[in-house]
Amino acid sequence: MRLLTRLASCCLAVLALPALAQSTPSTCETSPSNVPLERHVRQVYLDMVGRPPTMAEYRFYKAKGAILPEDLQGLMEKEEFYGRLRTYHRALLRSNISNSIFVNGDMRLGDVPVGFRPLGIRGNPSTPLRGQNGAGCDAFIMQDDCNSSRQDPHLEPATKRCRDSYNVPLPVSVDYSPDQYRCEPFTGIADCTAAIGQTDAAGRVMPEKHLLFCDMRRVGTALQPHYCLPNTGAPQTAGLTTEVMDVDNRYVLAFTNPTAVNGQVARLNRCTLDLALSGGIRGRYAVPQGCVQREGVVMTDAPYWDVTTQGQVPMCAIEAQVRDTNPWTMESCTTGRFTGDRSCGCGVKSNRCESGNGNLHNARISAFNDEPVMIADSVVRRNEDYFNILTTRRSFVNGTLSQMYRQNQSPQTWLVTPPTARDAIPDVPLNDVNTWAEYTRDMNASGVLTTPSWLYRFPTQRSRVNQFYDAFLCKHFSPEAGAIAPAPEDSCNRENNLAKRCGCSYCHATIEPMGAHWGRFGERNAQYLNPETFPRLDARCRDCALSGDTTCNNECGNYVMQAFDGDGANSLGLLRTYLYRTPEEEPNIVGGPRLMVQRFMQTGELEKCAVRNIWNHLLGRSMSSQEESLYLTQLAQGFANDGHNLKALMQRIVATDAYRRID
Repeated sequence: MRLLTRLASCCLAVLALPALAQSTPSTCETSPSNVPLERHVRQVYLDMVGRPPTMAEYRFYKAKGAILPEDLQGLMEKEEFYGRLRTYHRALLRSNISNSIFVNGDMRLGDVPVGFRPLGIRGNPSTPLRGQNGAGCDAFIMQDDCNSSRQDPHLEPATKRCRDSYNVPLPVSVDYSPDQYRCEPFTGIADCTAAIGQTDAAGRVMPEKHLLFCDMRRVGTALQPHYCLPNTGAPQTAGLTTEVMDVDNRYVLAFTNPTAVNGQVARLNRCTLDLALSGGIRGRYAVPQGCVQREGVVMTDAPYWDVTTQGQVPMCAIEAQVRDTNPWTMESCTTGRFTGDRSCGCGVKSNRCESGNGNLHNARISAFNDEPVMIADSVVRRNEDYFNILTTRRSFVNGTLSQMYRQNQSPQTWLVTPPTARDAIPDVPLNDVNTWAEYTRDMNASGVLTTPSWLYRFPTQRSRVNQFYDAFLCKHFSPEAGAIAPAPEDSCNRENNLAKRCGCSYCHATIEPMGAHWGRFGERNAQYLNPETFPRLDARCRDCALSGDTTCNNECGNYVMQAFDGDGANSLGLLRTYLYRTPEEEPNIVGGPRLMVQRFMQTGELEKCAVRNIWNHLLGRSMSSQEESLYLTQLAQGFANDGHNLKALMQRIVATDAYRRID
């Protein structure tokens, strides 16, 4: 032990000299107890640049007899070194949001490969817009020439209305939904009138009274009559056997189930082009149950991601709309509700939607993953204080992020607040994913801790605190040793403030006030809650909460809208992050993550954790307790004295006897 201590003191004393690059090999560096030079050279190259030395490099160091500090500095200027550190920081920050963006394609425009081949949204939004999940528009009819084709003359009026009085597109064709009906085709029959008395593919003979339930639908590109009756094989529609006739007792207008129980459909009316009203409110359209109502196609500007097409492209008429508000109700179209509002659409150049093939979405994920790595890379390259990665306002955008911010693209898929004014963000072409332009973010930015990658990857205040402690303080939250959960009947279990709840307070007394540093950043998104838009107390939200309206509007989702205890009752309309915060803790919300980092800079914990992390990175293992007593404090102090220069820290660790003994 005495020998190890003397050797370590020798190494660290030499390394502590200001002129590190000019020092000569010491006795400690050439001790015969160290591994052979060739092995040492190989290890240094693998750790610094991620590859073994070339034969020429082996011969160079053999002739030289040692790797000197200036040799290490030369390795640290190679692009291979920076590439290896980027990999290190990607792992340290867990910068991968591939599974953090919960989008199932609801806002993606895809090509309908028939007819005019329009772009349209499929999937879930098709249910409120057209009546069936996955249903597209009618690709064979131009919306503003909707009377040029009548697919079901017996179901359609002599003259169709193409749009309502506010120019909202109306249905141009109708089908019966396979979700409620069993529709079977007639073979060799031209139209529904000719199908009367004929047998369908299921062996059913269609009587004249069921003419209104005959549906001309497309098989490929050709129209073919189908006989549609309520699906008696499904529990929800099995009892729809009672027929409702027209006044002339000639045609069936509806099927009913007089004894319908909860969960069963009581009535299905014949399908027409008429839209129902949702809640009886004009402008809020709803598709009648059992029907698929399709609008037609229009020509509109090519989507923003289509940088090769000049001019216009065919698109489903609903998606092609560019309004900012519903003209009937004045409800906003710039929120996620646009997918269920017939009057909204994808916006100018489809900026509210994404490309259907997913390439753009994946490019955004990749760019957001790279952004914090680029920030860390810039700090290391410039030999800045390493902890600038936690506080700098500097960041970078490539073409993908540049255009998303500048043009407000896909704002409902990507709930991200632009880091600064849109026109202050560098203008990089959309398809240029390899050019990264530097810019300065707004005052609320704090290094990697406020990037969308960090905010999405760690979606709550608590998870953000946990990751910061894990990555930069080398601390982990765990229950108190020997802790016993209180009895279920203990009133302390009903305490809503986790910082006080028994069994939880041991960790949450720290987690909750620390999490408040992200109190101005949304949870499960990357939005900044600007005080000008989101004041500490919102009177509108308070009034809604007091009246029992807990939804009120989109902004009120960030406020206390329900009372679960006395504190909650006294906090209605208060920004949620302020709930349970003491006057001493509220400055954390205002100061943000930067204030938290500044406080920890005074304790020495950040330096010691950085030493542990880099040690683990270079030696492939954690420090032993013996190594901690020998090296940790001295390396951390040297790191601080060097102005937190990461390269100097790595050089010090590589020069330790522990590193030189790696087998």
